[in-house]
Amino acid sequence: MRLYRGSGGMTMLLLQKIVGVSVVIWVTVMEPRAAGSANGKLKSATFLSPKFVLGPGSVEDKYYFDIDFPRGHVALKSFDAEVVDEDGIPVPLHQTYLHHWVVARYHAPLHPQSEDDYEFARNSGICQRHSLGQYYGLGSETRKTATFVPDPYGIEVGNPADLPAGQEEKWMLNVHAIDTRGVEDRLGCTECRCDLYNVTQDAYGRPLRPGYTGGLYCCYDQTRCRLRPGFRGPRRSLYLRYTVAWFDWDASILPVDIYILDVTDTWTAPRNSSEQGAEEHHCRVEYDVESCNQATKVDDLCIDSKRTSLALPTGGYVVYGVAHQHSGGLGSNLYGEDGRIVCSSVSVYGTGKEAGNEAGYIVGMSTCYPQPGSVKINDGEILVLESNYSKSQNHTGVMGLFYLLVARDLPSSVQMQRNMALPRFGGAILTFLGVVIAIAVGISLKRRKQREEGYESLMT
Repeated sequence: MRLYRGSGGMTMLLLQKIVGVSVVIWVTVMEPRAAGSANGKLKSATFLSPKFVLGPGSVEDKYYFDIDFPRGHVALKSFDAEVVDEDGIPVPLHQTYLHHWVVARYHAPLHPQSEDDYEFARNSGICQRHSLGQYYGLGSETRKTATFVPDPYGIEVGNPADLPAGQEEKWMLNVHAIDTRGVEDRLGCTECRCDLYNVTQDAYGRPLRPGYTGGLYCCYDQTRCRLRPGFRGPRRSLYLRYTVAWFDWDASILPVDIYILDVTDTWTAPRNSSEQGAEEHHCRVEYDVESCNQATKVDDLCIDSKRTSLALPTGGYVVYGVAHQHSGGLGSNLYGEDGRIVCSSVSVYGTGKEAGNEAGYIVGMSTCYPQPGSVKINDGEILVLESNYSKSQNHTGVMGLFYLLVARDLPSSVQMQRNMALPRFGGAILTFLGVVIAIAVGISLKRRKQREEGYESLMT
């Protein structure tokens, strides 16, 4: 991926190999300014997670509470992370696969009675209480996925008015990493195939449900993926190094709501207005992709396209959007009720061996930064989330999540210019990008050969 800066914006050349075919996409997006940098208010700090130790084939999936994090009433602008060793050297995915990391906010009493005396402060929705409530979270795509929030917006945290009496705000980090050095099946290990982990029960000792062949329930903390016979390797200490940018909250900042959508959501629309707000969203987080055969091929294409319909509790203007997928992912689209593209996010695969460009792995996801006011989700609007994967082989435990930042208000300057051509043009670009991506995926898959070059190295 290359960025070319020019007057009035940023042009991005996205050179993407989708199943072995190079696709070039030019996108013009708004150039976000560094919030507060002109008057020195922007702040940034880099922290290390607690140390975790991995040996060949082993799994780390721990939760660290009260991590280092900016304090006070602030506007979060970005959160970037990567796995490093004790010398601070980035660790490539083909050695330690970063399945995911999650950062969540919670409230704890000033004088807790037990270590479980806390309550999570979830994002704005929309999944059920016990899943996808985080403020940040990515996986293998961490190093090359933009997370910044453009001006004048920010993720508001630490507001004293929102803090329950006698409690303080803290942050939790979950790191799920898999050491794949010397494993028998690298792709199978990263997709948490149960047979490779020799697992028949989940982390709580409950039997796996019938037909469950791979996913989060099989690669929990302290499990181990099967190694090649005779392989030996050292254990090593690792950290998640994360950098947070923020600035102190003031009246000029517009807050955004965080929504995490899941393509496995089984939510159904209420039958009448009296049921609004009473529905529940059941998000299973992961699902499987079965390889295609001659009976399931359509026009020689081999794509698993999973869709679900859902609605946000409150509409607003899209500020940022990005998808999260696993190996084999081709990208995701979010559509409005009228069929327009709200945001498209494409998987970017590596081509080398160095950290951040590992061949066969998703090393980044393209992001959406619409012109202010150009992409609006109406209150009660039914959206359609689509997640696309290659079906050239089976995949277990894949994900189809979509992270959205939505603002309820617009900057005053944009409010006065909403009917001008520029915002409409910004929306047209977004729609055009979605069409180009769809065509590119179709062309590339029709030209694919017997092997899937997009992630072949994971199979060694």
